Amino acid sequence: MKTNYNNFVEFNQEIKDAINNHLPVVALESTIISHGMPYPQNIEMAHKVEEIVRENGAIPATIAIMDGKIKIGINEEDLKILATNSDIAKVSRRDIAAVIASKGVGATTVAATMLCANMAGIKFFVTGGIGGVHREYEKTLDVSADLEELAQTPVTVICAGAKSILDLPRTLEYLETKGVPVIGFKTDELPAFFTRNSGLKLNLRLDSVEEIAKLVYVQDTLKLKGGILVANPIPEESSLDKEYIDSIIDEAIEESEKLGVKGKDLTPFLLKRIVEKTEGKSLEANLQLVYNNAKIGSRIAAAYSKLPANCL
Repeated sequence: MKTNYNNFVEFNQEIKDAINNHLPVVALESTIISHGMPYPQNIEMAHKVEEIVRENGAIPATIAIMDGKIKIGINEEDLKILATNSDIAKVSRRDIAAVIASKGVGATTVAATMLCANMAGIKFFVTGGIGGVHREYEKTLDVSADLEELAQTPVTVICAGAKSILDLPRTLEYLETKGVPVIGFKTDELPAFFTRNSGLKLNLRLDSVEEIAKLVYVQDTLKLKGGILVANPIPEESSLDKEYIDSIIDEAIEESEKLGVKGKDLTPFLLKRIVEKTEGKSLEANLQLVYNNAKIGSRIAAAYSKLPANCL
């Protein structure tokens, strides 16, 4: 166990023991609880995801900042605070020190969760979708910190692609430039969050969790910089019609521009408006893709933990 973070990092005992004993642990973010879903669905989702992780052979580690500590594994009281308070800070890499120094409470984004997971010695992280290059980048230069974190932090992220409110071709190009391997799990295309297909061809497809675990093993052994992105499409039965959801996303983006919503407030605003415009269909799709990612991510972590030293 790393000790140089101990003043600011607090481990759930089960997770600490699992890491020390090289058991499979899967990190989970908390921004999806505080900023990604409404109450009470957010609490139901958090419980269900942790349950799915356990059912598929791993131990869940939901990460958040509570009272100035990075908590690797939150309790029920923490969860209620994150799910019901409207003033929870949305914490990316740049915000971690400030929130801890002020003894604040913060929900960790993909970037911050990756960073904290790596501090804790956790190799796998499940989320819904990553951030990316925003539309009209040439005007705003708005790129999610998630991409930079993937470029430098050795954590494998399992998601349903980048959020479809983004510029997906530019996001994929950015990941390529930064040398981040993007693995399509049983798919040749980058998934587009609410839908299975984006029309964007991936360079690498793998069809089993064992194959992905071996690739992670090689990347770890070679100490290659940065993370790995596993793109796991939303289940077929939960996928929304592409034209339908694209038109709603366009409407939501137009509203955000008129209202001047920018920066870290943009994604929560857009997701909320999309839920309203789809009359909850997008929320249900979001839940199902998160559950699917939890299942596959946990199986990858479990497969990795079983690899012998001479696995290749």
